[in-house]
Amino acid sequence: MRSTPQILALASLLAAMPVAAQKPSGSLGNLPAPAPQVVPQRPAPGPQVALPRDKPPPLGGTTRPPQPPQGFGQPPQGFGQMPPLRPPGPVANLPRSKPPPLAAAAPGQGGVRPGPSDQPGQRRQVSSGTGFVVAPRQIMTNQHVVNGCTAMTARLPGGQEITATVIAADTERDLALLRTDADAGPVLPFRRAAEMRRGESVVTYGFPLAGLLSSGPTLTTGDVSALAGLGDNARQIQISAPVQQGNSGGPLLDLRGHVVGVIVSKLNAQRIAQATGDIPQNVNFAVKHTEAVDFMREHGVQPLLEGTGTMRTAAEIGELAHASTLFLRCMR
Repeated sequence: MRSTPQILALASLLAAMPVAAQKPSGSLGNLPAPAPQVVPQRPAPGPQVALPRDKPPPLGGTTRPPQPPQGFGQPPQGFGQMPPLRPPGPVANLPRSKPPPLAAAAPGQGGVRPGPSDQPGQRRQVSSGTGFVVAPRQIMTNQHVVNGCTAMTARLPGGQEITATVIAADTERDLALLRTDADAGPVLPFRRAAEMRRGESVVTYGFPLAGLLSSGPTLTTGDVSALAGLGDNARQIQISAPVQQGNSGGPLLDLRGHVVGVIVSKLNAQRIAQATGDIPQNVNFAVKHTEAVDFMREHGVQPLLEGTGTMRTAAEIGELAHASTLFLRCMR
């Protein structure tokens, strides 16, 4: 019975040993303890740059030299310095009036070409136009081409100048007949039939804008647009073939080489644009060939009429008309 307390004390000692082996000593389980973390220290902040807070100067205004920021020392010599502003020079006076016209023309006359300076007893050319041979030594043109002229000359295709005299004029039809003392060239035939068709191809031949464009004749092509002129003028037809000042009095031919009209005018595009806001294009007019034939007969000139013929190209029509189409000068 004396050994019982000793046995109990030994058992208690053995039971307490595993608990002491598993007790952590600053770690999780059997893992080694982590190393202590070192927190880096931030450097002390330096001086801050003073940013500009005022608005930049306007463009073209007075500028100030940029000031160096605080804390950065002085800028090098010349840095940020602006050269002195030069005083503005005189402003050029721009023209405000409209430019002068290309040539001074009397109202209603054809293309104009500047003539020599006025001298006592010497005529000068004031306008020009186109004419074509309708009978031996007989030339047809517009009345407004010969209006007010004290003398007329006709230039042949070869360059020779011959004198032309007005023998008849009709302001209603705007046609005129001239007689020459020398042979003016072969006669151009008129179409015998009176009718015309819309869409029919036509050719013009004449001398537009003399002194500006080619000194030789100019050919243009187009179609018959309407069977009446401006304001339903029954004496005229409307065509799309381009014409200019100086084409007045020239022949309008079909593709058989027959005269079907006399070029007379074009629509004033500038006035129409001012009135309507739209620019008209290729609106031109010619006196009908039937009016020209009647005018000739009324003054005793017999026209050459043809009813048939071979269809030709526009180039061939131009070659046919070349020998019979003349450049007219109006002298005053």
